[in-house]
Amino acid sequence: MLTQARRIIILLAAILPWYCGVGLAQPLFSPTQDPLVGSRIFGEKGCAKCHAIFGVGGTMGPDLARSQRSRSFYDLAAAMWNHLPKMTEQMRKAGIARPQLSSSETGDLIAFLYTANYFEPAADAKAGSQVFAQKRCIACHQVGGSGGVTGPSLDSLGQFNSPIFFATAMWNHGPTMSEAMRAKGIARPSFNQVEFGNLLAFIKSASPTSGKEPLYLLPGRPGQGQKLFVQKGCIECHTVKGRGGQAGGELAQRGTRLTMVQFALSMWNKAPAMLREMARKKIPQPQLQAGDMADIIAYLYSVQYFARPGDARRGQDLLAAKGCLSCHSVAGKGGKVGPDFERSKELDQPVTIVSNMWNHASAMADKMREKSVTWPVFTEQEMGDIVTYLQTLGMTQQ
Repeated sequence: MLTQARRIIILLAAILPWYCGVGLAQPLFSPTQDPLVGSRIFGEKGCAKCHAIFGVGGTMGPDLARSQRSRSFYDLAAAMWNHLPKMTEQMRKAGIARPQLSSSETGDLIAFLYTANYFEPAADAKAGSQVFAQKRCIACHQVGGSGGVTGPSLDSLGQFNSPIFFATAMWNHGPTMSEAMRAKGIARPSFNQVEFGNLLAFIKSASPTSGKEPLYLLPGRPGQGQKLFVQKGCIECHTVKGRGGQAGGELAQRGTRLTMVQFALSMWNKAPAMLREMARKKIPQPQLQAGDMADIIAYLYSVQYFARPGDARRGQDLLAAKGCLSCHSVAGKGGKVGPDFERSKELDQPVTIVSNMWNHASAMADKMREKSVTWPVFTEQEMGDIVTYLQTLGMTQQ
């Protein structure tokens, strides 16, 4: 049996390449940011001594997979910076050396943390068996030899250890299932997140195939998903960052970054309304392969990695307002303790800037104490603005 942590790491392997949205010097894809490598860095650099991922790891810091909100690259970078003094003190007390991070390690680590709550902890198979009966799935489907025969047995799904398989099957066969339910006088069920997660856990555990080597369909290729989003007609009703139809709403809003179970659940619960709108628009229902669904999910999930482009002009003002120029200078104007940003190298990419902030934090904290400068705290947007401004300075060095 694979542990939950092992399952998470295996699944994280596939969220490549990374789609990076808009912003200065941020390409459409960032293949250097690898969440699987980031999961190893999380262990090798000692992060797991203080932090857990779904309960696996330390308890000194918060569990980083249980964030209740979406987090972008800049939000995670700001959180790392804002908590540095406390983290450094906790590591000192615990005898843990504060690790240094290269720019590639920083990118990989943040990619891992970004993806951590894409997956969910193990659900309750016993409770799922009750959902299977109460929601009348058992009237048409069999699992482990028990149930109806109107629809296909779900035993074969037990080997597929990803909600993406379920989402694909339920989407493709949704109209047929609805017709069969109407014929039997069964109301089409809807599920909440807990119920749906438990149902999938039950199907996987009760199926005769559950003991076989699980087949992992991993989140796919954001670039291909972006193409499929257009080719399959999703864009006719749904909008991503202002482009597309209005009937289904904006999918790139910050609250729409779903876990795989939530995505599969949303596809099922909203399918009747989607199909009615497609019929009204005379759009044929697209059939999807599991790989297609994986690619589309990867695209939708990744559009918020760089959620908001930074503003260089605001970033320039923030350098002064946050006290950065007490130690640093720009073109000779400002403090003399730290390097002049205009003459600094390696300011061309966000991950390089963030890694430098992390690596030099201890020295900066000492100097700030000497000068009675308060440790500055940044919001997500402020971090994006400052990094964007520093990038403009870094580009002058090229």
